[in-house]
Amino acid sequence: MSNSNGIKLHPSILCADHSDIMGEIRSLTNAGIDYFHIDVMDGDFVPNFGCGIEILKAIRRNSTTPMDVHLMINEPSRHIKLFYDIGAEIITVHPEADRHIARTLALIKELGAVPGIAINPGTSIESIKELLPLCGHILVMTVNPGFYGQPFLEFTVPKIEALCKHSKEFGFSVCLDGNINAERVKRFVPMGVTNFVLGTALFKGNYLETIQQIREENQKEV
Repeated sequence: MSNSNGIKLHPSILCADHSDIMGEIRSLTNAGIDYFHIDVMDGDFVPNFGCGIEILKAIRRNSTTPMDVHLMINEPSRHIKLFYDIGAEIITVHPEADRHIARTLALIKELGAVPGIAINPGTSIESIKELLPLCGHILVMTVNPGFYGQPFLEFTVPKIEALCKHSKEFGFSVCLDGNINAERVKRFVPMGVTNFVLGTALFKGNYLETIQQIREENQKEV
């Protein structure tokens, strides 16, 4: 789903009010989001459990907005087709969790989804540089994965700058995930970041107002 200024906003459904998940899905859709960001966690690769397939099914029943699925699970290749069949348009995996990551990225692309890798704060660009040409989406973790509400890790900024330069060469989108608010969107758009996962900063306020503010403040930056 596109918008007038090129910025793509991915609210994290993990931060939504799950006691009214249907209402949350409809409210976010009406606010004009670009993607639903769904964190799937297995309690093994990360020390927490996250959204399951029923959340994806609920989104698909109540919205046509694309889904961006972030698999924080070991051996994600076993489940790629399952998430694609439910409706995931972007599927992002962690290279540390997959022994044959290049093959998994190829599978995602063959199925018809956008292949992505997530780069943890402690993962260097050098360790995954060979994978960049295989990706359409790079998710840069600016907090340690597994829990929301953590402080933004400033030491990830040079990595973000470097990946934005590589994005021009290889054609992938750069997406930030971890304590992203309106001020940080405005800071990173000029670097070349186009996609942003929104968590606590969005869900604590009025969805429509926050999204409109972000789009208006960055209208001239892209």
